[in-house]
Amino acid sequence: MEDSGRRVFPPPAMNYPRLRLPPGPSFLLQQLLSPKVVGYVAFVGCIRVGGELLHLRIPLWAILSSSLVALPAILYAQSRFLYWTAKRKAESLGATLAPKVPHEWPAGIDLITKSIDVFKFGYLGEDLVEWMAEGGQTIDWRNLGESHIVTTEPQYIKMVLSTHFEEYEKGEDLRSTLQSLFGTGVFNSDGDLWKFHRSMTRPFFTKDRIGDFELFDRHADKAIAKMKERFRKGIPVDVQDLSSRFTMDTATEFLFGQDLSTLSADLPYPSTHDRSRFRTHPSDRFSIAFGRAQEDTFLRVCYGNLWPLVDFWEDVVGTNKNVTWEFINPLVQTALEKKRAAKGMGNDGTLLDHLVQQTDDFDIIRDETFNILLAGRDTTTALATFTITMLADHPDIFARLRSEVLETLGPTGKVNPENLKEMKYLRAVLNETLRLYPSVPANIRSTKQGVLWPAVDGGKPIYIPPNTQIHYSPWLMHRRTDLWGPTALEFDPDRFLDGRLKEYLVPNPFIFLPFNAGPRICLGQQFAYHEASTFVAKIAQAFRSIALEMDSSPEAKPPVAWATGNGRKGVERVWVKSHVTLYARGGVWVRMEEADVE
Repeated sequence: MEDSGRRVFPPPAMNYPRLRLPPGPSFLLQQLLSPKVVGYVAFVGCIRVGGELLHLRIPLWAILSSSLVALPAILYAQSRFLYWTAKRKAESLGATLAPKVPHEWPAGIDLITKSIDVFKFGYLGEDLVEWMAEGGQTIDWRNLGESHIVTTEPQYIKMVLSTHFEEYEKGEDLRSTLQSLFGTGVFNSDGDLWKFHRSMTRPFFTKDRIGDFELFDRHADKAIAKMKERFRKGIPVDVQDLSSRFTMDTATEFLFGQDLSTLSADLPYPSTHDRSRFRTHPSDRFSIAFGRAQEDTFLRVCYGNLWPLVDFWEDVVGTNKNVTWEFINPLVQTALEKKRAAKGMGNDGTLLDHLVQQTDDFDIIRDETFNILLAGRDTTTALATFTITMLADHPDIFARLRSEVLETLGPTGKVNPENLKEMKYLRAVLNETLRLYPSVPANIRSTKQGVLWPAVDGGKPIYIPPNTQIHYSPWLMHRRTDLWGPTALEFDPDRFLDGRLKEYLVPNPFIFLPFNAGPRICLGQQFAYHEASTFVAKIAQAFRSIALEMDSSPEAKPPVAWATGNGRKGVERVWVKSHVTLYARGGVWVRMEEADVE
């Protein structure tokens, strides 16, 4: 890296190219030039040339039939060869390969369709739970001839994220899939570019900046005022929508010094009311595009490397993200112009101000701010949403939380770093929500070279070949009864306060990973805790009770069939879903009883 004063420039070689052709044609062109297709063309050519040399009259139907068979045969042969090579390598190390998920259709197409069906209509992760019941906590989900290792084993996740961090990366396949959403930002970069992003952003997340409780308090007051206005009219509120507005305005002011003012827009109405006035505010266009880009990105992960064939003529993720750039681009341009006018002696008031002091690269700055905006807004939205959902489902827990808040803050006091430490039950409630409903329920890494995972529970070590995607799921790991005890599927904040804390979490801290771990641990972890704590505490001050009103929006209610499901699926009252982060389909509709100020 070149250092010129305070400005640090990333190595040009690490800038990944942006798509110029539509996804489908670009993908097909790459495939036409791949060794597999070259081999296929050579095979067909050999049939034709061989026939001519031997003076054989090979019928056209024979050539066409063999051509249709040749490419699948080549792909199958390649897949079997790679599997056989990996198996031989594992045996030489005294290890085994992760057990494969059985499939019925060629290339595991039935596994892909099942995962997409679960994504659209099922309970999050139930396909993996079913497969792991047969294969154990580490399985090989093979589709289209490629191996995808899925694990909920904390020992292995610790190696991936921390102790053997340098042996893993995001990987070229995942970077390509996420390129349209994250660009070259910190969440979609490896190696020197990731180190550059991390070094550029880390200094801004100081204790003073992430503890700006006045920022949280001001926007929380606006959110609660909107709630009170609706409740006084007898109309329920979608607390997920409200939380997303609160976190969006907080995040944009923190990042850019200028918030989107989404809390000034009209709140959505339940299905029993006229909804025509909803989604007419300029900020709504930003929020809608922001959410759709994430949903389409998650589907791309489900489709794997074949996603360009689904978004053939249009990069739908990029199209939606471009809407968000209409807000971000002018702010980045203005910040750069101010820096040039001041000859590089700008201020560090916001993250954007800080970033322009590090580099003049417009794309780098824009991608980084978009990455941090997504993380800062959506993860805390999920935490606030599901915390309120659980408090509505457990009035005794809300009563105890409210008692602690009033005892510490009184009915009108403000949260600050000192009194926040005293509200231990509030922190336990947030942690228990993050355990059962982690904001990022799953993540992916890729092996740089072959790695050996040690034996677990008396089994053999597991060998993972090079360039293999590793999917790890805090959502599933946080719910394992062997890691968290027999009450793991119950919402019980006391597990973070009583003897269970020392029994389960203290000796094995990697069983709780709501903010990732290791060198890539979330920089905004404490920011999220502070923001969510302020929001929940002020709700506890303002309202004496919370009740779910899911009949207010039929699309928000989970399928009737869930009621007969096992575990938490059978008790969920909201439709839990995930794109990049966790959310509730159709929102979370609530009514709250306003408390007396006295």
